[in-house]
Amino acid sequence: MKRQAESYFGVLLPASARTIVCLALFFPAWSGAARPALAEDAPAAASSKDAHSNADRDRLPPPAITEQTVDLGGRVLKFKAGIGAMPIRDESSGELLAEVVTTAFILTARDDKPETSACRPVVFAFNGGPGAGSAWLDLGALGPWRLPLTGAAQAPSAPPVVSDNRESWLDFADLVFIDPPGAGFSRLAGNEAARKKLWSVEGDVELLASVVRRWLQQARKLDCPKFLVGESYGGFRAPKVARALQESENIGVDGLILLSPALDFGWMDGRNNPLADAARLPSLAASHRDAKDRSEVADAESYASGDYLADLLRGPRDAAAQERIAGKVAGLTGLAPERVRRLQGRIGAGDWVFEADPSGRAIASLYDGATMEANATPGRRPQEWSDPVLDGLRAPLATAMTALAIEKLKWPVEARYEILNDRVSESWNWGSRRRSLEAMTDLRRAQALDPRLKILVAQGLYDLVAPYYANKLLLDLAPPVGAPDRIGFLALPGGHMFYAVDSSRAALRDAARKMISNE
Repeated sequence: MKRQAESYFGVLLPASARTIVCLALFFPAWSGAARPALAEDAPAAASSKDAHSNADRDRLPPPAITEQTVDLGGRVLKFKAGIGAMPIRDESSGELLAEVVTTAFILTARDDKPETSACRPVVFAFNGGPGAGSAWLDLGALGPWRLPLTGAAQAPSAPPVVSDNRESWLDFADLVFIDPPGAGFSRLAGNEAARKKLWSVEGDVELLASVVRRWLQQARKLDCPKFLVGESYGGFRAPKVARALQESENIGVDGLILLSPALDFGWMDGRNNPLADAARLPSLAASHRDAKDRSEVADAESYASGDYLADLLRGPRDAAAQERIAGKVAGLTGLAPERVRRLQGRIGAGDWVFEADPSGRAIASLYDGATMEANATPGRRPQEWSDPVLDGLRAPLATAMTALAIEKLKWPVEARYEILNDRVSESWNWGSRRRSLEAMTDLRRAQALDPRLKILVAQGLYDLVAPYYANKLLLDLAPPVGAPDRIGFLALPGGHMFYAVDSSRAALRDAARKMISNE
């Protein structure tokens, strides 16, 4: 499958997507809904029974709750794990539109001492895509168990064996992983109209905000600290979900943690925008140098936002500017000067995929520019290719999550786990043009409305899909709202899923602990 840089970022849906979510979790029974329609997951009304019976009959299994333990390097945590489906029904017709699966981990004891906090912080985490399952964050970084994601693990046949995750956030927060319809085990059950509602930018945001609020009501945790974690397109979703919670669901969140976020699509899709080239250049240099710290590419950042941008704006007709660019960019990236000249100094992510290895025997990953795999057509640019990181990890992650749900969490699901659902990403309704979408406005408005709201942005140095320097520039260009330390920024070794690197996962955990625990 040909992998495009734009394939896996999520989007939001239209305001017409008014739905009612009936929760079926492992917490005490929910007593009611803020909206009318359905207060419990009852069969459809008799008048519409024939139209809805098939969707209602083909349901996911009832929720499962298990008692679990995890060892964080000599410290044992006991917790309840719950996995189940939330039925999503149209509030006027009662039609089942979808089932949204949540996986929750709730701490009960530490080293055999009961957990005494009546109101632990709650982290709601979702991935992007659209169509990416939450296993990336669950088994990759935050959850109680972890699957290795680097080296030999990046192969479809790699054994999907999970182990206790010493960097799990369960140590300082309860965790709820959400899979929108079409991702993970969550599924669409309705007709074409339901698909258009739920696979769109605004409808997606509305749905996620509703799920978060209803989960909090169900668990009696409305007064507990609340945090949203979004990765990739999920990082685009999170500021919009925070605003929807504030303004539509009457819920405030304490913090947003955005991992490799798509804050402004124009800075990633900017084929005619030299700022996009300047923002990508430090990630190309970091990939070439295998940089272990942002300080190692300080020269690339300085050049990208200074002389490089100035010479790009002089245009290809300025021969002297083109020569300066060719020499400097070649030195930063390791690309041949003549190749830089042919590209007029503008090195796209796709160019790097095929040019990083001058022999043509290997291709690089869009999601981690420092990672390469053998080229199936040595010496030639293939018409189609599989990304070494994104596609290599599909099978191990999906298999591990399926085994975890069935064997450890005792949820007898038969559905396939969608780790990256191409049908969702290809069918997504972006509203107008995707290139015009951004989340910085939502981020600023959410911040302005709530002076307590904290934000952490964390990224990988080798990420060519959502370059770290692009988001750093966007954050620096935004007008200050409140204290300067309200927004934290980390650029760590690794690619789009930078938490696959042990040191980066630990650094992310430490930064999240500091924010969530208010240290």
